[in-house]
Amino acid sequence: MLPPIAERIATEIAATTQQVEAAVGLLDGGSTVPFIARYRKEATGGLDDSQLRTLEERLVYLRELEERRTTVLNSIDEQGKLTPELKLAVLGADTKTRLEDIYLPYKPKRRTKAQIAREAGIAPLAELILKDPTHDPEQLAMDYLNEEAGFADARSVLEGARQILMEDWAEDAELSGTVREWLWDNAQLKSSVLTGKEQEGAKFADYFDFSQPIKAIPSHRALALFRARNEGIVFLELVIADDEVGKSVPERMIARRFDVCDEGRAADAWLRDCVRLTWRVRLLTRLDAELKSRLRETAETESIKVFAANLHDLLLAAPAGPRITLGLDPGLRTGVKVAVVDATGKVVATDTIYPHPPRKDWDPSIATLANLARKYQVTLVAIGNGTASRETDRLAAELIKRHPALKLNKVMVSEAGASVYSASALASSELPELDVSLRGAVSIARRLQDPLAELVKIDPKAIGVGQYQHDVSQFQLARSLDNVVEDCVNAVGVDVNTASPALLSRVAGLSGTVAENIVQFRDEHGAFADRQQLKKVPRLGEKTYEQAAGFLRVMGGSTPLDASAVHPEAYPVVERILKKSGRDIRQVIGDSAFLRTLKVVDYTDDRFGAPTVQDIISELEKPGRDPRPEFKTATFQEGIEKVSDLKPGLVLEGVATNITNFGVFVDIGVHQDGLVHISAMSDKFIKDPHEVVKTGDVVKVKVMEVDLARNRISLSMRLSDDPRNNAAPAGKPPSEGRRPQAKGHPGRDPKPQGALAAAFVKAGKK
Repeated sequence: MLPPIAERIATEIAATTQQVEAAVGLLDGGSTVPFIARYRKEATGGLDDSQLRTLEERLVYLRELEERRTTVLNSIDEQGKLTPELKLAVLGADTKTRLEDIYLPYKPKRRTKAQIAREAGIAPLAELILKDPTHDPEQLAMDYLNEEAGFADARSVLEGARQILMEDWAEDAELSGTVREWLWDNAQLKSSVLTGKEQEGAKFADYFDFSQPIKAIPSHRALALFRARNEGIVFLELVIADDEVGKSVPERMIARRFDVCDEGRAADAWLRDCVRLTWRVRLLTRLDAELKSRLRETAETESIKVFAANLHDLLLAAPAGPRITLGLDPGLRTGVKVAVVDATGKVVATDTIYPHPPRKDWDPSIATLANLARKYQVTLVAIGNGTASRETDRLAAELIKRHPALKLNKVMVSEAGASVYSASALASSELPELDVSLRGAVSIARRLQDPLAELVKIDPKAIGVGQYQHDVSQFQLARSLDNVVEDCVNAVGVDVNTASPALLSRVAGLSGTVAENIVQFRDEHGAFADRQQLKKVPRLGEKTYEQAAGFLRVMGGSTPLDASAVHPEAYPVVERILKKSGRDIRQVIGDSAFLRTLKVVDYTDDRFGAPTVQDIISELEKPGRDPRPEFKTATFQEGIEKVSDLKPGLVLEGVATNITNFGVFVDIGVHQDGLVHISAMSDKFIKDPHEVVKTGDVVKVKVMEVDLARNRISLSMRLSDDPRNNAAPAGKPPSEGRRPQAKGHPGRDPKPQGALAAAFVKAGKK
């Protein structure tokens, strides 16, 4: 018997059973992960959001396993085949795979050759041959002829007996599990190009003749292999070596399991043939598919994890803050779209200028921008990084040079997903009076002011910070990314008087409908004066208020605490602090010297323990503190605007746009991101690029090699690296062809084979 679900999860997340049981109770009661992590620390013993997310995921899996276990037991019992031993085995299955292995012989299926043979009475023959191989199989078979059932001669009878043994052996749970794990540890996955597909699949050239232990294939490479297979370029097969006498290890496992050996007896050759066919026809076929599926699931899980980490970093990128911003959505023939938004993100002006070919209205365009900047007191210029971005960046530089009194600063902004937002129903409702083309400029300006508030309006999958994102389970990806967005939004908090419905809907406990109701209530009654007023919003009941209130901020309201992360339910703790100190709340907030003299134990009670009180004191010290870093920008080098401008040895500043398991893509302002392979990110060995850099970070890189034909740029974050020693093709890791693998670096990927070739297959980048 397995331990209860709570005990199993507790072991996995390094917690106690009591902590898990408390968290499960809260989740089942409708509480959200952000709320539990922040405001129920006493109940869960301080489980953090990462542990709670894992707990939530495993809870779903294990409950599904228990439901399936019940179904399996009922099915076998209805067949009258549920023995005490079998029941014990089913109850002890700790994974879905193990449970299905046990259930396989009893699973209803279409009539097989083995079943037909059993119905013809041939099963006793199979048992007899296996039990006593000294008998001649052909002579024994004559006693089991059944012409009506299709077994008219000894040959057909023996074939029926073979089918029975093959099915029984292939469906043996212990054998299946043992062989599966041996294959996972020892088999190679081999890919071969299909005849005539060499030119069509050139981007997968590294996989035309490729082999690697299946267990060791990294996620990005696995997904590249499966993409190549799905596009009909390569064939994938599991390969294991036979021993010196032509037998594989799995065949020996089957023989040992069923006591088949070669002692020169009459039936030994026939039984050996049964073993060989069981392996090659039954087990290998099934396990080949299962292991490829396992590899894919593992790769998808890792890919989704990478995407989630990148999205987390992007959403929590430093905001420029409430500064009047001019957004430029670059374009050539169609012009540069212009939008000015005020400090709250409200659109105050729009225009379209044509500084680039074919119209070349350079000076009039600068004049237009200068007038807008002067009229609306613009301080920041946000430039989208798409087509014509460097040309538009040069325009902004000229604007700043000609009009120094405006004191403008320009910043290149990722416009990934801006076009998706522009054409969305949300954009239509937010900016109904604006043309679709102008909405992109608004989004670019707003995402500089507050990346989180703007990016939540876009489907996370459209932001493009993942690896092979279109090749993974879209359901799993969406769920994971939604969790990331929810965690980020609630970590920062939301101003209830300025937030959009899209942002409010990500607050713990708030649905899309309630978020819309909040905005509508705000429009009808004016700004919220305090948190209590939220209870008047239609469909925002007590449970919803409990979940959301701590994450909603009322800035400048009647109650100073409403602008903090202190939950309204904990206001009595603050009142005790005020009463004991004889101070007013406005005197306490921000007074670090006083707050650090408080003893946590003096303010705890049966409801609020030390963790909550400590959080309250910390919040009073820096109310509404933002976990995001200080705002910084990258400066692209003048004169470096396209790939052909790059030369090996150049040191440039850029922005990390996408992090994968094999490295980081960096925007250096040439319309094509360069790749820093993981081996060129640090002087010390690293297993994960996230150890060194996060999406959105400003980094310095050296150009190692440029491949103009394939539009690839190889970069290094080790500025002492010498491009002259970089013999690898652009896009390959600098370590390949340059120096031997460093000792003590197990797991380093010395050959990015294909995925890097497909790196610019964009690793699912856009």
